[in-house]
Amino acid sequence: MAHVLIIGAGGVGGVVAHKCAQAVKSGRVFDNITLASRTLSRCEAVAQSVTARTGVSLATARVDADNVAELCGLIRAVKPHIVCNVALPYQDLHIMDACLECGVHYVDTANYEPPDTAKFEYSRQWAYTDRFREVGLTALLGSGFDPGVTNVFAAWVMRHKLDEVRVLDIIDCNAGDHGLTFATNFNPEINIREVTARGRYWEHGEWVETDPLAFSMEFDFPEGIGRKKCFLLYHEELESLVTNLNGLQRARFWMTFSENYLNHLNVLGNVGMTGITPVPFQGREIIPVQFLAALLPVPASLGSRTKGKTCIGNLMRGVKDGQKKTVYIYNACDHEACFAEVGSQAVSYTAGVPAMIGTKLIAEGLWAKPGVWNMEQFDPDPFMADLAEYGLPWQCVDVE
Repeated sequence: MAHVLIIGAGGVGGVVAHKCAQAVKSGRVFDNITLASRTLSRCEAVAQSVTARTGVSLATARVDADNVAELCGLIRAVKPHIVCNVALPYQDLHIMDACLECGVHYVDTANYEPPDTAKFEYSRQWAYTDRFREVGLTALLGSGFDPGVTNVFAAWVMRHKLDEVRVLDIIDCNAGDHGLTFATNFNPEINIREVTARGRYWEHGEWVETDPLAFSMEFDFPEGIGRKKCFLLYHEELESLVTNLNGLQRARFWMTFSENYLNHLNVLGNVGMTGITPVPFQGREIIPVQFLAALLPVPASLGSRTKGKTCIGNLMRGVKDGQKKTVYIYNACDHEACFAEVGSQAVSYTAGVPAMIGTKLIAEGLWAKPGVWNMEQFDPDPFMADLAEYGLPWQCVDVE
């Protein structure tokens, strides 16, 4: 039985805490849970919800995830077997440093991103590989949905459905509606930096860059969602998948956005509100996108008003038994059902459930291997089984 320390008490952290508690209640894997963040009141609110819904109690603590010494103090006091990091991507390296110093395993949901540059890549975390291997610790990167489940989807398809994959399109649709003029479904600063960055995709052995949201396509989503316009952008799982999936000729990532969202984003960008360069204001410097984030609704507050579904999956074209074959593997998740279960909307739910599962598989020893790893580098079958059990059932269909 393992003690897990969850760092981060936003929407995703709340889902992880509820799902870990469900595992405790069923007598599996975890015996203790501690939830920590910079804002203790958020941890306490999550803890109250967890106890009310599951009857399981969890400890709470305050920690500054930018402070390695403070992180180490908490880890030594709590004595977890594994740390599940669902804080900001800026804090990944600090938490990895603390885990190495204190001798505990590490899981996150998004790769490191420096605060002053809108660029996310795995190189800084992959550089920790030897250090984790030498002390016998596992670091699992990107155990969310995308990245995360999409990586495991790819590995599962390569094991069970295709002998070779030539084309991979990861397609993310949030068809939910929160009824507000403008809001983001996860951390506003991270969301806006991601969407406004230059696009990038892999083709014929090299990266091709595009202007932000310059390419689009329409896709007919299942589960009653229907046709939606999807835009090409860069997403971090592409970096690891083109490294670990042999034979890929093209890999792209697509995401849906409403016209309303894009119109607001364009206006905000035109007046400089999405910028990350500090600007002087009344005798001090502020970062525009951080100020904008402070004005927008907290994503965790959107759960009670969001209706509709998400649908995220991989369209994979390749060869099976010498014949061309295309498969579509996906999960569809209902916002209202998620809120009824754990008090969060589906965007947080689809990231939080895989974070718990990745943590669980390391704690069980099924994915415990010294070093730094991406999701597709492990056996996909136990993860896929847990996905269905813990609230994210999936489908894989042949495409004509």
